[in-house]
Amino acid sequence: MLENLPSTIPLQGYLLLASLLFCIGVWGLINSRNAVRVLMSIELMLNAVNINLMAFSSYLDGELIRGQVFAVFVITVAAAEAAVGLAILLSLYRNRVTVDMESFNLLRW
Repeated sequence: MLENLPSTIPLQGYLLLASLLFCIGVWGLINSRNAVRVLMSIELMLNAVNINLMAFSSYLDGELIRGQVFAVFVITVAAAEAAVGLAILLSLYRNRVTVDMESFNLLRW
């Protein structure tokens, strides 16, 4: 019944939302010194990509689900990135007792 109704939100609305989320993520990535905030900013950027994938799939593909499949892959990669990133942060926190990005200089001689 709801499949035949036209979409009430135009494609530009989804693109505007996704670009806003992506810009917030980039701003948080550049300006944050806290490693947890950096991971959250990366997740925001990945969510913006998912919104774009779903919007373009809905408006351009029609019956095909290519965008949804790619979005599931992005969610899978984001979950793996979050798990590995949090494990690294916990290990660094145990050794350095801080999550400040400026104090992580383990690769310097």
